[in-house]
Amino acid sequence: MSPGPYAGIGLALLAATAYNVGVILEKRALGQMPALDVRRVVHVVASLLTDPAWLAGFALMLTGLACQVVVLTFEPVSVVQPVLASGVALLLVLSRLVLRERLGRTETWCVAAMAAALVMLALSASTGSAAGHHASAGAMAAVMIPSAVIGLLVAGRPVRAPAGQRRTRAISFGIGTGLLYGVSALAIKALSGILVRHQGIASLVAGIVSSPYLYVLAGCSAAGMLLFQAGLQSCRASIMVPVSSVSGSVYFMIAGTWLFHERLPANADKLGLRLAAIVVAGLVLVTLARQDGADPAGTAAAPAARHARTRLPDPERQSWP
Repeated sequence: MSPGPYAGIGLALLAATAYNVGVILEKRALGQMPALDVRRVVHVVASLLTDPAWLAGFALMLTGLACQVVVLTFEPVSVVQPVLASGVALLLVLSRLVLRERLGRTETWCVAAMAAALVMLALSASTGSAAGHHASAGAMAAVMIPSAVIGLLVAGRPVRAPAGQRRTRAISFGIGTGLLYGVSALAIKALSGILVRHQGIASLVAGIVSSPYLYVLAGCSAAGMLLFQAGLQSCRASIMVPVSSVSGSVYFMIAGTWLFHERLPANADKLGLRLAAIVVAGLVLVTLARQDGADPAGTAAAPAARHARTRLPDPERQSWP
């Protein structure tokens, strides 16, 4: 028996909370590390895996992803993903309280807008909503492969960008990693169907290991994580992370609903609420991207000596106490 619609929204909220609190912990840990050079993959991975503070944040992010897999087994993409995107509001608040990244007026409005979108999603939930679990392998490949390639190219641009291009760096990291994580989310959605079709631990494990989506998930998640960490270290979390989250959410929502043949609510009022929430997510992405050029008050500059050894220099880097 499927849980009620509000149980699904509650679990999605838990996933969003765990994920974004994990991001904040990672950001603090990265502020204490030497600059990451994503072209030295082994060195970067070793640096991350030997830092207890970063591992604590990463564990919370994995918890959020695990909750996401579960909720996608009984709720449609068009309900789950906007709720996950609402975690942007929590991240903006935490970046102000924990990271001391001051929110401007527009960013504050973005928090309110995402909260309103969450309310609209809750009101649009319906017991008649069905989660799809099957998608054509050919259609999935046609969507996922180009998206992953574009994500890698866009997220890799900041590695070669000249110093001082804050807008190019943060938006490129955000949109590129958003696409990579969006492809990972499609793979998660495909894998969630295995939980429905297989009974027993042995059958479940065999189904997961034999699925190509497991390896798509691993590859895109690994590439996205490395590029995300580099961006998180060199850009303001309150800008780059929302751009990544919202772009990935909008991509997954549109592609996932189509690929898995999920239906939008038949009721006109609920359909209007859900579509309005999707539009709000897109507007937040555009608004935050335009805000990236501004240097907010209260952001401390990093010491000059640290800039000298930074592969991706950034005057917005925090100096943590």
